[in-house]
Amino acid sequence: MPKPGKDEVLVKISAVSLNYRDTEVVNGLYNYYDKPGEPKRSLVPTSDMCGIVVATGDNSTWKVGDHVVSTFLQSHLTGQANPQHLATGLGKPLDGVLQTYRVFPNTGLVRAPAHLSDEEASCLPIAAVTAWMAINGMEPMGKTRGDGETVVLQGTGGVSISGLQIAKASGARTIITSSSDEKLQKAKALGADHVVNYRTNPHWEEEVMRITRNGGAGVIVETGGAETLYKSLDCIAFGGLISCIGYVSGREDKAETRPNLNLLALRRTVTLKGIINGPRDRFEEMCCFYEKHQIRPVVDCVFGFTKVDEAFRYLASGSHFGKVVIKVQ
Repeated sequence: MPKPGKDEVLVKISAVSLNYRDTEVVNGLYNYYDKPGEPKRSLVPTSDMCGIVVATGDNSTWKVGDHVVSTFLQSHLTGQANPQHLATGLGKPLDGVLQTYRVFPNTGLVRAPAHLSDEEASCLPIAAVTAWMAINGMEPMGKTRGDGETVVLQGTGGVSISGLQIAKASGARTIITSSSDEKLQKAKALGADHVVNYRTNPHWEEEVMRITRNGGAGVIVETGGAETLYKSLDCIAFGGLISCIGYVSGREDKAETRPNLNLLALRRTVTLKGIINGPRDRFEEMCCFYEKHQIRPVVDCVFGFTKVDEAFRYLASGSHFGKVVIKVQ
């Protein structure tokens, strides 16, 4: 059993949620921050967990019995992320949380919202915080946007569903896209104001413009990448925010001729912002918002600890709506 040192705690891990990033890590595809010539090593994957503090080291700010969730970048406490913060990412480069016990620094944890189950709370560190920053990251601490605005969410994975819940609680009009009518009906049940099937309506950007009476969306949570970014640029409002958080439709643009990105951003004075999660203080801010509005993350499916391989395959299949969780103990 590991023992916590000074400024550390030992956590008994109850539940772990999976992210798209985790599938890339286990398949050797998440190499964006690898250093040339750096030797490969075995790694405990995943970054998002909920658990209970079972032992504390000297000078601990936690007590035994506290319910806690992990932060993704363990040293990212406030402000803009930098390369030093990226070096403390759970699940790569640091060993992750798919284990029964793990030692964390005091500052690498946040108190779990009291109204959430362990499975629900485990969904917060990447999906919910990324969605929070995608919508509110450009705002000062304590201020949220969305009231009176239109927010577009792409797909029905963990980040987009978290974004839907956050945007609705903030008073925004929400539009969500998916290739599945069944998932779109689930999104409507969660409060989505408008849904668009991008398989049957591939020009979904035109539908966004129709819904907004050609005003465009104030915020677009851009998860698609190659196949969606240029459509987002065609339906963003003047002065709007496109938060780039994923590339599930591909990493490379097609070779076809299209206007330069500079021109497209200038055309509507767009802010294009890349999101790598968020700092600890904004995580705590988000948890307060979740408690105030009693938001509960959507858990699609829970797998046992002996079914980890099935959980990863299920996530990779794209069949999920919301989050995939592994019950550790």
